[in-house]
Amino acid sequence: MSHATRDASGNRPANALTTETSPYLLQHAHNPVDWHPWGPAALALARTTGKPILLSIGYSACHWCHVMAHESFEDAATAQVMNELFVNIKVDREERPDLDRIYQLAHQMLTQRGGGWPLTMFLTHDDQRPFFGGTYFPDKPRHGMPAFVQVIQRVAQYYREQASEMRQQNDALMTAFAAMTPPVELDRDLTDQPLAAGRQQLAEQFDKHYGGFGSAPKFPHPGSIEFLLQQWYTTAATPEPDLHALYMSTLTLTRMAEGGLYDQLGGGFARYSVDDYWMIPHFEKMLYDNAALLASYADAYLATSEPLFGRIAGDTADWLIRDMQSPAGGFYSSYDADSEGHEGTFYVWDQQVVRALLPAADYAVFSRRFGLDRDANFEGRWHLHVCRTLDDIAAELSCEVHTVTAQLESARQRLLGVRNERVWPARDDKVLTSWNALAIRALARAARALRRDDLMVAADRAIDFLVSTVWRDSRLLATYKDGKAHLNAYLDDYAFLADALLELLQLRWRESDALMLQQLCDTLLAQFEDREHGGFFFTSNDHETLIHRAKSLSDDATPSGNGIAAQVLLRTGYLLGETRYLVAAERALRAAWRALEKYPQAHVSLLTALREQLSPPEIIILRGQPTATQAWQRELALVYAPHRMSFAIPADAADLAPALASKTVRASTAAYICRGTQCSAPIESLTELVRATRLRLAEN
Repeated sequence: MSHATRDASGNRPANALTTETSPYLLQHAHNPVDWHPWGPAALALARTTGKPILLSIGYSACHWCHVMAHESFEDAATAQVMNELFVNIKVDREERPDLDRIYQLAHQMLTQRGGGWPLTMFLTHDDQRPFFGGTYFPDKPRHGMPAFVQVIQRVAQYYREQASEMRQQNDALMTAFAAMTPPVELDRDLTDQPLAAGRQQLAEQFDKHYGGFGSAPKFPHPGSIEFLLQQWYTTAATPEPDLHALYMSTLTLTRMAEGGLYDQLGGGFARYSVDDYWMIPHFEKMLYDNAALLASYADAYLATSEPLFGRIAGDTADWLIRDMQSPAGGFYSSYDADSEGHEGTFYVWDQQVVRALLPAADYAVFSRRFGLDRDANFEGRWHLHVCRTLDDIAAELSCEVHTVTAQLESARQRLLGVRNERVWPARDDKVLTSWNALAIRALARAARALRRDDLMVAADRAIDFLVSTVWRDSRLLATYKDGKAHLNAYLDDYAFLADALLELLQLRWRESDALMLQQLCDTLLAQFEDREHGGFFFTSNDHETLIHRAKSLSDDATPSGNGIAAQVLLRTGYLLGETRYLVAAERALRAAWRALEKYPQAHVSLLTALREQLSPPEIIILRGQPTATQAWQRELALVYAPHRMSFAIPADAADLAPALASKTVRASTAAYICRGTQCSAPIESLTELVRATRLRLAEN
């Protein structure tokens, strides 16, 4: 029996998704499909009826999710078959990454193919074990794929008639899940071999013409960029600095900034490029991508002083604050690729429209800069990307570069204003704790690199928002929307937020943030650590019991929770003198060692932790009056030093850990330089501190 009802207007059916907060689930709340959210009620219904579960996982900005919804889930005839044969469950993968990780992995095991979204999985009615799956299915047979209705009819028949065979497959799948935790080599020495191997593997995948790693579809991989910048930094003062590592990172950043992956008018980056040239993106804009890239460009600007990197970092930060930060301070999740029913419509231009909007002199510059004087590059229209240098344009038009720059800015502002009047892509306005943490971290790093206090203010607003909405009794919730915070938080939420707090505390010391940092680290150990094998589970000890408890080690679109947890625990352990954190970090590296040896380039977050395990980060503690200590801290921030942290702690700060309280003020201001468990004698002049830290740079 269908549970779909009529909405208040009586016009459209309403299913059980109407009370959800996820914009993605709400997109499907008026499908004729009798959708249910994942939860006890839906799982009980499957057990009671004996119907298998049709599990559909996607997210709000997913283009092919929209296509399948329009073709199949909005179709009454298809919905009737789905409702008759299955208990239908919809999941937002951004709210329930625990479910998405499990069933994506199951899909790969069952089909021997990569997954993606929409993910369509069929589960047993009693224990939610997957027995068949796929991704997008069309409404009619095409491209060698059967129609979705045909698929679900055959799956239902298989479920009825092949129960014994299906159970054998289920048993084999669960055995494969159980075998995914390798034994830990507790007596194995940790070495730098994976660092060198990871750098070599990235070099082998590097596109020497257009930057990036691998071929189309081409993703930004900001973690790899940061790793290579750090690799260059560690060798910069040696007789043979790794200049190729620097080149790989900076060429990639340059090509992305000049390509269509970057929004040349409004700032911010799209999800990925469909070509090798960074020209045409998949137009969705995700918070996590832009947070990670903001940090990368800020770091690269600090390392190289390249104006392009500073500009891109600043414009990306402006976009985050302008278009993604809510009035209350939290950051929204994404913008859709589609508007008015078509991908990219919001971003692309007709040549004649641009010509009519701009003065002739501005058009002459703008068209040359962004390719409007060439053939259309996106379905008969133009998507902007940098085609010619400012110097070339100035020479051709017999004018000064500063004139070209001014005309480009004038044209950009004019076109951005016109674009803002278009129908905007849909925005997913839920606030995810982990993604917000990535944004806070990036804004804090950019605030230091660009010397922009407004970015610190934006980061503070975001952390204060999270504290007021998703931080309850020293535990986190995963998501917030419309006054409702819910869902038990995941490893990424705790690890990423702790990392963000470490960055914020280097801008300004707040006792509440320092306490929260310690509480987050304590929860990582108490709720997520695998005490038997080392490392950290993705879900907490008190999380809902699922068919598999994942422990993901590799980086994906976001950094590995295990990698960031190891980094945070190492850094916080040395900062606070807390050996429990140091031991847990080392155990995590040992748990991941086989993966680091075999696929180091896929684990750059863990590689960064390994680097700091082998050579502890430098921690500078500044004690004194805020005016003086902050001035010293700003001086330290002038150089790129990725394995250094500095904290300006007021002389009257209370409730400090003993390791910090012991760093006392003798005169007006004092600095302590610590590496590992060893700290220098107090340094009482800025000149002496600068000399000492510059020497430290030379040693690295």
